[in-house]
Amino acid sequence: MAKISRKPTITSMIPQTVLFLFALVSIVITLGIAIILIRESYLFFSDPEVDLWGFLTGKKWQPMIGYFGFLPLLNATLTTSIIAMSVGIPIGLSVAIYLSEYASDRVRATLKPVLEVLAGIPTIVYGYFALTFMTPLLRSIFGDDVVEIYNTASAGLVIGILVLPMIATMAEDAIGAVPKELRLAAHALGGTKLETTIKVVLPAALSGLSATFLLALSRAIGETMVVALAAGAGPKLTANPFEAAETITGYIVRISGGDVSYNSVDYNSIFALGLVLFIITFTLNLISRKISNKFHQEYE
Repeated sequence: MAKISRKPTITSMIPQTVLFLFALVSIVITLGIAIILIRESYLFFSDPEVDLWGFLTGKKWQPMIGYFGFLPLLNATLTTSIIAMSVGIPIGLSVAIYLSEYASDRVRATLKPVLEVLAGIPTIVYGYFALTFMTPLLRSIFGDDVVEIYNTASAGLVIGILVLPMIATMAEDAIGAVPKELRLAAHALGGTKLETTIKVVLPAALSGLSATFLLALSRAIGETMVVALAAGAGPKLTANPFEAAETITGYIVRISGGDVSYNSVDYNSIFALGLVLFIITFTLNLISRKISNKFHQEYE
């Protein structure tokens, strides 16, 4: 039978062209952000006082007096992000499993809007929640002499609550995409609901789950207002989460909102740190895609 080829009409090409242009705009915006960060970061690293090796390995960050080691900022950022993931991943994954495998339609219809409300709360509200509720709670448990008013623990815990809706929603989509036949086969072999979920469904959804966790980690690393309000306003290299420490995003907020003169080394440093965040999140996204492709399975 001969194949009929139809010449595309103008009306059929218009939607395709418009969608392509929208996709192109997103790529152009990303490239524009990268170019701006690289250009402004070059001004920072071209300063005679700044040394790239010292920037990467230095343990003191005070650009105004010539200390450019960003490890204190990176340490605080990783501390809050790790605490956030230790809260967000177990709770978010548990919520996703319950909604996908156990909840009735009525319960799911009730819990879903609650998660959407959490996702819609402004991050500055989360910041004040960390400062006025989480920190006093931690101080009442561990003592006022142990937990400082500004600390990375309260900021990390609240960021974990902040990313919880993202993890729960995306993880539920990943779990729900597992074919029903796999569940039925596991039940036919005598598996309980819990055994089927843990040993069959979750491994089959590993591709989507790994991508979900890495995207949530990127979101936690880039969070700004919570750490700016609750973590502290002074760079400090410490392993104690109950002490105040400034994150990369917290420093950027403080400097950009202060009285720093334009094109000074302090001002240009925020672009260098922004470039570091861009590289970190871009790398996490690449790892996420690589893991997804590695564990991706197609079911027929």
